[in-house]
Amino acid sequence: MNEKLFKVINQYSGRLSFIDFLMIFFSNKIRYVFVFVLIFMWFKNGIYRKATYKAGISAGITLLFHTLIKLMYYKPRPFVKRRVGLLIPAKRDSTFPSKHTLLVFAISTSIYLYHRVIGSVLGVLALLTGFSRIWVGAHYPYDIVGSAAIGTMTSIIFDKTTKQNFD
Repeated sequence: MNEKLFKVINQYSGRLSFIDFLMIFFSNKIRYVFVFVLIFMWFKNGIYRKATYKAGISAGITLLFHTLIKLMYYKPRPFVKRRVGLLIPAKRDSTFPSKHTLLVFAISTSIYLYHRVIGSVLGVLALLTGFSRIWVGAHYPYDIVGSAAIGTMTSIIFDKTTKQNFD
């Protein structure tokens, strides 16, 4: 199922230049939008600063999970096993988890818990980032779903366990 879904999405890669451009942008550059939003929110003080702080810590925790999982689990990326539409250079390391997806979901979820509008916009960008990683040939769909779940749950659990320390 995972490989079939990958083929359904990736089969159009390289055929639609404008969509390819957008997918490459979301895959590689959208993280700068997240950084800009975090910097902007940090200087707003109050609840914005708390959300930014928690987003940063959650992102750091997901990076730790990323490193630990990569040490213990290896699954080859789609382009290693077969010919796929690969639009960007990618490492030949394990396909799971997707670092891009982990980080954007951790940040968007942390922000959503404190500011629904900004968090929702970032959530849509996170979904597009995950989808783009499949489109460009770097990850399988289950890698994205699993990474999104880890990033989201990390932020929720971190927020719930530190609620009293920040209120």
